[in-house]
Amino acid sequence: MNKVVARYVDGRMHKGFTNDFTPAKDEFHIALDGAAASAPPIKVRRGELKALFFVKDFAGNPEHDEKKDLDAARAGSGRKIRVVFKDGEELVGTTLGYQSGRPGFFLELVDKGSNIERCYVVTAATREVSFIVESATPRP
Repeated sequence: MNKVVARYVDGRMHKGFTNDFTPAKDEFHIALDGAAASAPPIKVRRGELKALFFVKDFAGNPEHDEKKDLDAARAGSGRKIRVVFKDGEELVGTTLGYQSGRPGFFLELVDKGSNIERCYVVTAATREVSFIVESATPRP
């Protein structure tokens, strides 16, 4: 089971567990955190989401200021990318699978201290997605 936070384009949020999320499907299910064991999972439609965050814990750290500077120690694999959502939130990380025509892509954030292990960004919820090209450091 994956621990996830589903953030919707309309501002709603659900925290819980999923074992059937795949980018190839338009729907998946979340067993809500704190719900009775007998409660059925909710159905989530990818088209309603902003992003699906795979998290370390549900509480997170509200005081944590998400770093957006590319750090060689957490370069990750893939291309460096900046994502700006329609609501103005910005994420910086690396991706192996962004293509503008796809419904979404996975992003690994550059911030080592983030509660987010990785996230699935829904392309339709973004305002801008751009690859980051690092300038060469001049040699002395």
